[in-house]
Amino acid sequence: MNHEFHMFVEKIIANWSEQQREGAKKIINKYGLPQEAIASRLIWYDNYPWKKTIVHRDAVPHNFPTPHPDFLEQTINYRAPLDAFDAIAYYDGSCYPDRTKGEVTAICDKEEMNMLSINLFHDIVTRKRTVEEARVCMIEMGADFLLYDISSPYMEQFLFPQQYHTEDPDKGYF
Repeated sequence: MNHEFHMFVEKIIANWSEQQREGAKKIINKYGLPQEAIASRLIWYDNYPWKKTIVHRDAVPHNFPTPHPDFLEQTINYRAPLDAFDAIAYYDGSCYPDRTKGEVTAICDKEEMNMLSINLFHDIVTRKRTVEEARVCMIEMGADFLLYDISSPYMEQFLFPQQYHTEDPDKGYF
């Protein structure tokens, strides 16, 4: 079955654009085969440190901090304070919280950039950095990594404790 599923996944990504295909192979090499695979995406659940990872066939163009395709979506449990949602919207359109699910998701083309994005997200919501400071860090650390292959702790692990029971179903009124 595993060999058959592996061949099925290979067949799916064979027709994807080169960047998405190579991105999918990199995630498969790191985390193994996905739990779900359909023509438009591959999905992993609980592939630590991530709650969920999705590699999408179809990319969305994104220019921050440099032009690239967004197709690698990664999510963790995180309860963002409500008063931080406006700041986060200004920070990066490809890093966003989901209040009800209690999650934060980053979408880029590289796992290291998703890790960086969420670590800077955390810096903003804990007021360690302003939105402007976080954007400058994203630009500087992103350039170091993408142009010179220089990493940072912000790209290697989450710099804050894992969160649990982060859901916020809100209140019912009727």
